[in-house]
Parts: sequence; structure tokens; C-alpha cells
Amino acid sequence: MNAIVNRQMDATVRRMRRWNLTVRRRVRGDAGMSTSEYAVGTLAACAFAAILYKVVTSDGVATALTGLVTRALDVQF
Repeated sequence: MNAIVNRQMDATVRRMRRWNLTVRRRVRGDAGMSTSEYAVGTLAACAFAAILYKVVTSDGVATALTGLVTRALDVQF
């Protein structure tokens, strides 16, 4: 009986070690970006910021934001 339990424990320990190794391999992966990936990411972020700035400073959005703030400040309690 004791031998059967020991074999089952050994099998469980082997499965756990195999699972641990698999998880570590998947997590380790690629640690970061290369220089070219940083450059493309920075360029995309700058382009998005420029487009967002143009949208927020447009007349329609500025008018809407001004109206929103004015209504919020004019609320009677």
C-alpha cells in the first residue's frame, strides 16, 4: 500500500515540476522591445497626441467644453 502511495506522489511531483517548467517558459518569453520597436511606438504615440490636440482645440469641441463647464458652474443647489 505504501509503495502505491509513493508512486502516486512521485507522479504528482513530476507533473507539478513539468507544469512549473511550462509556466516559466511561457512567462519568460520576450522581455522587451528592440530599439526599432521603441521608435515606432514613440512615433505612433506622438501622432496620436497631435491628432488628439487638434480635435480638442477645434472650435466645436472648445464650444462644447465651455458650455459644459458653464452649465456645471451655474447649477443651483
